Amino acid sequence: MHLPHQRGPLHDLPDTPEAYDAVLADVTEQALARMTPEGNLEHPDCVDDIGDTSLGVTSLLALAWQRGKDPRLPDAVRRSLAFHLDERVYTEDNPGYPNLRVRNSGLPYARYTLAAGAHPIGDWPSTVWALLQAVNVLDAAEGLVDDAQRARLLEVAHGYWRWLTEATFFNPQEAGNQAIGCIVGGLMLARHLPPAEGDPVRREALRLYEEKIRAHRVRDRGALLPPEHGGAYDNNYGPISLSFLAQAHRVSGAEVFAEDGDALARYIDARLTNGGFDNGGPRYSEQHSAFESVLGLRYFSARIGSDLGRYRGDSRWARHAVKADGGVDGHFAWMLVWQIQDTTRWHRAPSTAPARHQLRAGTVSVAFDDRMTPALVEAAGTYYLPAAVNRQHGFGPVTDGFLLTRPMGEVRVRDVTADGLAAKLVTKPVVGRDHVLRHVRSLYVTDGTSLWTTVAVERLPGAPYLLAGLPYAADDGDRVRRTAEPRLTSAGTLRLTHPGPDDPHHFDARTDTTQEQAAFALALDPRGYGNPDEGWRHLVASTALEAGPAPGAPEDLHVFAVRYGPGDDEFTPAFEREGTALVVRTEAFTAVVGEVAGDANAEPELTLSCGTDA
Repeated sequence: MHLPHQRGPLHDLPDTPEAYDAVLADVTEQALARMTPEGNLEHPDCVDDIGDTSLGVTSLLALAWQRGKDPRLPDAVRRSLAFHLDERVYTEDNPGYPNLRVRNSGLPYARYTLAAGAHPIGDWPSTVWALLQAVNVLDAAEGLVDDAQRARLLEVAHGYWRWLTEATFFNPQEAGNQAIGCIVGGLMLARHLPPAEGDPVRREALRLYEEKIRAHRVRDRGALLPPEHGGAYDNNYGPISLSFLAQAHRVSGAEVFAEDGDALARYIDARLTNGGFDNGGPRYSEQHSAFESVLGLRYFSARIGSDLGRYRGDSRWARHAVKADGGVDGHFAWMLVWQIQDTTRWHRAPSTAPARHQLRAGTVSVAFDDRMTPALVEAAGTYYLPAAVNRQHGFGPVTDGFLLTRPMGEVRVRDVTADGLAAKLVTKPVVGRDHVLRHVRSLYVTDGTSLWTTVAVERLPGAPYLLAGLPYAADDGDRVRRTAEPRLTSAGTLRLTHPGPDDPHHFDARTDTTQEQAAFALALDPRGYGNPDEGWRHLVASTALEAGPAPGAPEDLHVFAVRYGPGDDEFTPAFEREGTALVVRTEAFTAVVGEVAGDANAEPELTLSCGTDA
């Protein structure tokens, strides 16, 4: 089976003016055919996320008129705008809405679902979205709508802003993308208001960003990130936040948005595989956005000098939101508007600067978590997740059922490149159940095609093995398919094990269940509200690659060595002492891994050369 949301890289979508004009032409024909006598442009199947969607299509028609002056569009824009103003602007409190600070304010807002009291929790983001659609129509209003209609729309947009920032708690869902979107709405709105009203709106938008978003950023993998539904990053909404930061910088020029966008972009670059696959987050484990992410990924790919466009989007939403029948939906339409307006081009080459939380070369990549344990390994088009054993998750040595990955002190990292090779040495102190402090040295070397992983640790009791990952997915043309078949060779014995019990706490990669589905089954809240990453942490056991100790290691060490990637030839690395250092020789490289104490600064030592000669 193919994963439903991880599809082609976003930078493969044509983004020329001609391509965008063709998209707008298609939207125009759909909209004109759909419009009701009342001016409604909503998709007939739309129920949720509906309060801004007709206005979103209106904004696309306004942009299409700006670019092509189609004579059919002015009347369609005016009629559909009138529909929104007359039928989709609510001023009476929605029964059951829990986040009001002021009752019966009379300020306008948009509803997530039109029926009174039906799922009112979504009204805050829906009003943000309606504000953004409104300011985009205002940007295109000159020569298209009359002064009276424009004035009414501006009054409603200003009312949306006041409802979001005065009548309700700000960002009640702790969703970074929604909150930054609200800030963008305020910044864009301020440009249309008289200075006496617009300047305070701009100042308030910047204050809210500093005090309600920036001051509450969450640290992950060395980066400070806007919190997303209670977590540091979500692989669906995180890139959307990046798009909002790009637009905030475009419209305001405030450097804080560029700085925070650069940090988020570098973080995404580090966690993203070469093939663009990613998973994880407090809302969706492996869903991907598409057109909603293009602006931010493209804008910041140019700023940080890396190929963020390799991110796999969901091509069903390649240009705009659609329903099951493929028909256009106005949800998130502002992102297509901004994407078309922005002239930034994709930066398509990888960054050459080493990143602490990633090793990347050619078609190989390793993304590391906050503890410098691999979070995702990619080699030969196959993606490996951390495996689970006895409720412990990761890549690393296992002895007596205990996984030695959690550091009990500072984790040291050394990056080295030589002769077409790239390597990362990670040294971490760990403590097992026997309370003995050991130093795990993990060496990752790649030539861009294969990945060699060598893990050395003071001799372990029992029958230790290396937990070498959960084979989960593989590239299949423009899609990603589920797999349980590894492409891996071990210097020691190699086992691919599968958990026995058929229950949600045991994940068998041979089934059709996705990681996201399994994670939500273990989450504490319903799908769409629970934290799938938290649910996944309840996993007891998974399909796992277990590599036995490599022969020929020094007597005081257990050394494990595996090679991810192509090649069926025998893998027989050699190990020897050189003073206090460990020398590792494979068919492709020789590495000298220094002693645990490291150099004069106590940093780990690593030298690397191509071939088997030291």
